[in-house]
Parts: sequence; structure tokens; C-alpha cells
Amino acid sequence: MTYDTIIEGGRWFDGTGAPSAVRHLGIRDGVVVTVSATPLEPGPDTRVVDARGRWVMPGMVDIHTHYDVEVLEGPALDESVRHGVTTVLLGSCSLSTVHVGGVDAGDLFGRVEAIPREHVIAAVDKHQDWKTPTQYVAALERLPLGPHLAAFIGHSDMRTATMGLDRATRPEVRPTAAEQARMETMLTDALDAGFVGMSAQQLLFDKLDGETCRSRTLPSTYAKAKEMRRLNGILRRRGRALQAGPDASHPHTILTQAFASIGVPGTRRKPLKTSLLSAADIKAIPFVIHLMNGLGGAVNKLGADFRWQHLPVPFEVYADGIDLVIFEEFGSGAAALHLNEKVARDDLLRDPDYRTRFRKDYETKYGPRVWHRDLFDAEIVECPDASVIGKSFGQVGVERGTRGNPVHPVDAFLDLVLEHGTDIRWRTTISNHRPKVLKKMAQSPHVQMGFSDAGAHLRNMAFYNFGLRLLRHVRDADLAGRPFLSVEQAVHRLTGELADWYGIDAGHLREGDRADLVVVDPAHLDASLEQYAESPVAQYDGLPRMVNRNDAAVPLVMISGRVVVEDGVPTDVLGRERTGSFLRVGQRVAPATATTEVPQPV
Repeated sequence: MTYDTIIEGGRWFDGTGAPSAVRHLGIRDGVVVTVSATPLEPGPDTRVVDARGRWVMPGMVDIHTHYDVEVLEGPALDESVRHGVTTVLLGSCSLSTVHVGGVDAGDLFGRVEAIPREHVIAAVDKHQDWKTPTQYVAALERLPLGPHLAAFIGHSDMRTATMGLDRATRPEVRPTAAEQARMETMLTDALDAGFVGMSAQQLLFDKLDGETCRSRTLPSTYAKAKEMRRLNGILRRRGRALQAGPDASHPHTILTQAFASIGVPGTRRKPLKTSLLSAADIKAIPFVIHLMNGLGGAVNKLGADFRWQHLPVPFEVYADGIDLVIFEEFGSGAAALHLNEKVARDDLLRDPDYRTRFRKDYETKYGPRVWHRDLFDAEIVECPDASVIGKSFGQVGVERGTRGNPVHPVDAFLDLVLEHGTDIRWRTTISNHRPKVLKKMAQSPHVQMGFSDAGAHLRNMAFYNFGLRLLRHVRDADLAGRPFLSVEQAVHRLTGELADWYGIDAGHLREGDRADLVVVDPAHLDASLEQYAESPVAQYDGLPRMVNRNDAAVPLVMISGRVVVEDGVPTDVLGRERTGSFLRVGQRVAPATATTEVPQPV
């Protein structure tokens, strides 16, 4: 047998959680055709990759991204691929671009996901030649896709396209019978086109951009129980997934969504596959993570198919001035973010009554919340005034006050924002800060590894390498003699477990599987995975994006049997030739090749 590529002598993981072993993989025409315990004979044109001492595993699956806009102008999606991700899911948090036009997409994505609104509008208006989910999929496959794609259809997308953004965001308005029927048809059409399910949202600090409906919450948050029951019923009958975010300010919505996942054996009520945001070890409410895990176990015992999405690394965020989504969760913070004109915002931040409101919100330490509201736990990392770098806002307040009468942390924060605007940059960790709890959650069968938010919050966070960081955590614990997962289990959690739950052809590396693989050098699963880095986004006029850079950890990534990353750096193939495809639920997908027929517009 002749091979295009041989991966020689690596520790091979098949993505099922089965024991790993040193094996030699033969790849031909984009497919793994041989997995052998003995060396394979190369032909004259065979590429041989020396993987001795390294791990050879399926490409990872990222179940929570907001690449819906970026993929249109930058289909390589190289920030994820270079870290071993070969399949990404679009359409999270009720947001997709299947039905809405450019302006509405800008209002939906711009503020919630911190993607420049003008670029959202331009990208959607330029590329949108589709009117149906099937045409949308065909349009994606006309692009030189890097990774494979799968997708949710967004409830806010459907609701906006059906009702108009204004009516869809008015609490007194309900969809008419015809509008409800149209949304159900949209959902059915998406499932027929192979989408993994629908995403919805109840979280009330996700706010709209633009002018007409600015600062209203996402359209999905206005849906009542009847509307959701009918849409969820379609998902339930088809065995597809609901990805949702509950309203954290009303914890009963978490219980409602968890118990809605329960099916009744012997009846037409199947379990509703539910992936909920998110199992986070929140600093502000340290006990809640244990309640989340317990809730998942309880409803699954009762016949649910319920999972929490979980980011298996510390949730560290950065902010330029006051521009950070966590401020949306309380009134005074949202009031500042509502104003996108600098003069008006500065006037507000100076107002004594506003500062009184902000201090009151800040000092409210009880009740559901995401931010710990501790400005002593917020380190300044960049500022024109070098004297404050490395200090917290609380510490600055102490130093600027008089003995026994420090400046309130809120006033110190607002003073610095007024003085320096977005030139003051700071960071804090809001969740997943306790390693023991992270280990416990990594073992839980009620969580899914993900929630990277890749493609969104470009200046605020970077979790593109979350899979590598989990592998490092597992390896370090094993070397220390305190293992909590085997490497095989960790690989399974990042690959085959996710692909199988969503029903897509990904996450496995066996004979007959498409050759989507990553070679990992475990010797370089080190502190470089946590280092800060930035890189400009060409399609967003060079906006500097937070990224991860740990090139030595990823010697090779292949998609459809073609090398797209080498020594951590994208090759000329990535983004120029199509290597990825749209993965339809329940369908095997052949490798994309240079000669793969490209779907034409209908």
C-alpha cells in the first residue's frame, strides 16, 4: 500500500478513551487507512512525520465560538487551528447570520460579543447571497475553509428576521401565529440542512448595539414559555441540541431549563439534549459550582440529556477602560456602556450622583452575579501613567487618599478611566481560579469541555488553546503522582465525546476516519500556554486581538489529510485552499481536497 503521509512512532489516541499505544499511521487521500504496531514502508513521494515522543490525537472540537462573522472574511480561522482545533461550532448564544441582514447582525453581535459593529455589517452585506439554511451551508463551503464547521441556528436570528428587531425586543409583543409558524419552519429547515440544533439566550446582560434598539437585551430573552416549548419540541423530536444561557439574576430559570431536558420513557417526550452556560467556579459565589454539578447529576438520573459547558482553565479577562461585558450585569455599569460617545460617557462618569449609584452597585456583594466586584483584585497592566502599572485600582485609591481616608476603589477606577480612557488596560480572574475544583469538573460526566468564545471579545480574553491547557493540567498532575484524569480520558473529552454527543463526523482517529489530527509535543505543554500575546486581525482593520502563542507545543496539524499547521505556524494551504467542510448531523463527510467541487449559488 502506498501512502501520502506516514505519522511515525507517536503515542496514538483514537478519541474514544481507549488505551493509547505507540503506532504508525498511514494516510491516503485524506483518510487514515492504516494504524499499525509495526513501521510502514514509505513510497517515493510519501511524507514521513517523525512523531516519536509525541502524542498523535484527533483534532479537537470547539463547541462554543462566535466565528459567524469572522469566517466570512477570514475562513482559515487560524487562531483556533494552530492550537489543534479542527472542528468549530458556529451560532452560539442565540446569534447566527443565517437570516438577518448586515445591520441587524451588527446590532446583535457588536456589543454582546465585542466585535466591531461596522465590520459585522460590512462582512454580512458583502457575502450574504443566501436566504435559507441550505444556501447558507453552500455559501460557507464555497469559502476556503480551514477547519470543519457545524452550527446552531440562533433564536435571536430567527426572531429578528421574523418580527423585526424592534418588535422582537419589546416585552409586551408576542409573535403572531404566522410568525411563530415561520420560526418553526426556519428551525426545521436548519435541522434538515444538518444543523446540530438551536441556540437560545435568557441572560439579561447581553445588550444590543446600534441606535434604534440600543441597550435592549437580545431578542431571545423576550420569548415566553409557549414560544420556547414549540421550538424545543421540534428539537426534542429530532434529537437535536438546545444550547442556552439562563438568566443568572433569576436562578429558577436554571432549574427550569435543566428539568425541561428530562424525557419520559415509553412516551413521545424524548429527552431534550441541552447544553447550558456555564459550569464556572465563580469567585463571587464560590459554592454555586457544586450546586451546578449536583443539578446536572440529578436531572440526568431522572432521564435528561443535560450538560454544562465548562472552560477548563482560569477565566482571566482584560479590559480597556470600562469596556468590558461584566459591567453590563448591574445598572450603573450598563448605563456607562450604553453611551458610545466619549464626551457623554465622560460626563456621566464625573457625575457625583452616578458615582454614588456605582458605589452602591459595587458594594452589593450578595445575590447572583458574575463579577466579584473587588477592585483590589484588578491589576493595571498598561497605562500612560507608569506609576500605577502593576497595582490594583484599590491600591491606587489607598495611595491617593489621606491617612485613614483612602479614595474609594470605584472613584479611583473612574478617575483613571476619565484620565486615560481606553489607554488604561487591566485584568482580573472572575472564575475557575481553584485548581482542585477545575480537576473535579474535568472529571464530571455532566459537563462538556468548551466555552472558548473564540472569535468574540477580541480585546478581552483568549482561550483558543483551552484544550492544550487541559492536557497540560492532566500531564502535570500525572507527573506529580496525583492524577485526576488519564491522558486518554482528557483527549476523549476534547474530541470524540463532543462529536458523538452532537452527532457530527469528527473527533476520532481510527482506520477509515478522515485524517483530522494534531501532533502534540508534551514536553512543551508548559508555562508558554498561559503567556499573554496579541496579533492584528486583518479583516477588522488590524485591530489587535488577544491570542495564545505556544508554537512548540503543536508540531503538526492536519485537516482532511493536509498539513495546515507546522511547528505552530499556519502553512500556505490554510485559508487558501479548502480543507474543511460543513459537518451535517448524522452524515459521514469525505475529506475536502483541492479538487473538491464547490457548491454554486442557487
